[in-house]
Amino acid sequence: MTTNQIDYARYIDHTLLAMDATENQIAKLCEEAQQHNFYAVCVNSGYVPLVAHLLQESEVKVCSVIGFPLGAGLTIAKAFEAKAAIAAGAQEIDMVINVGWLKSGLLNEVRTDIAAVREVCAAIPLKVILETCLLSDAQIMQVCEICRELDVAFVKTSTGFSTGGAREDHVKLMRATVGSEMGVKASGAVRDRATAEKMIVAGATRIGTSSGVAIVSGSTATTSNY
Repeated sequence: MTTNQIDYARYIDHTLLAMDATENQIAKLCEEAQQHNFYAVCVNSGYVPLVAHLLQESEVKVCSVIGFPLGAGLTIAKAFEAKAAIAAGAQEIDMVINVGWLKSGLLNEVRTDIAAVREVCAAIPLKVILETCLLSDAQIMQVCEICRELDVAFVKTSTGFSTGGAREDHVKLMRATVGSEMGVKASGAVRDRATAEKMIVAGATRIGTSSGVAIVSGSTATTSNY
């Protein structure tokens, strides 16, 4: 695939997850997503009803993050939030794993946590956020293997709220681990077309970014957001 053949817009989950995001900013996000034909708009669950309303006549999907950004809440709470977000109109779910459990070697607990949300999602695509900047290559592979076994739709690099975002080597590792059938979402610090292209070539099939307009226009984002 060459640069000219990449339809960047269809890779993009146009994202605004800041705790101080206003209704006007969310409305602008949805307007931009429709204007540029982005794949989805990704927001915190409290804004799902608004986004679902604003996008009801659009092909742009509604995506909600769950257990965001720490992933350290009770499994039952994550499952409840996912169920409530879907009922409010979410068409995709991005959940954060319990990184502390993974780093403690509690793989069964990590699996149970993901499986609970996967069960609630049913046919709704589930993306599992690993927070790769906090993990070793071996840990990235462990959780990717769990996600593959649980038949989740995507593994995702980052929340954008920790010590780093998407890295090309991590995307390559995730793609190699999950194989060709699952999605890989590169998120965090993807703010221009050159970086987006690197992630796509490395194996990403979705890009989570607040800089979607800059990416499709070939410019550089003026902010350092997600």
